[in-house]
Amino acid sequence: MASQTQGIQQLLAAEKRAAEKVSDARKRKARRLKQAKEEAQDEIEKYRKERERQFREFEAKHMGSKEDVAAKIDADTKIRIAEMNRLVQGQKEKVIEDILALVYDIKPEIHKNYRQ
Repeated sequence: MASQTQGIQQLLAAEKRAAEKVSDARKRKARRLKQAKEEAQDEIEKYRKERERQFREFEAKHMGSKEDVAAKIDADTKIRIAEMNRLVQGQKEKVIEDILALVYDIKPEIHKNYRQ
C-alpha cells in the first residue's frame, strides 16, 4: 500500500512539474509574441518614415517646395489679371457706345397687351 501511495505522490509531483513547464512555456511564448510585435511596429515606423522622406525628396525634386508652388501660382494669377484688365480696356469704349446706342434709340409704340 505504501508503494501505491508513493507512486501516486510521484505521479502528482510529475503532473505538477509538467503543468509548471507548460505554464512557463506559455509565458515565454507570450513574451516572444509581444517582443516580435514590438519589433514589427518599430520596423513599420522606420519604413514609414523612410518612405515619407523619399516622398518629400521626390516632391521637392519634381514639384519644388510649397513656397515655390505658391509663388508660381501668385505670379500666374497676376499675369492673368493683367491680361484681363488689358482686354477690358481694349473693349471698354465699344461696349459703352453699344449700351448708349441702345439707351438712346427709343421707339415709342403701344404695348401689344394694351386694349382700347
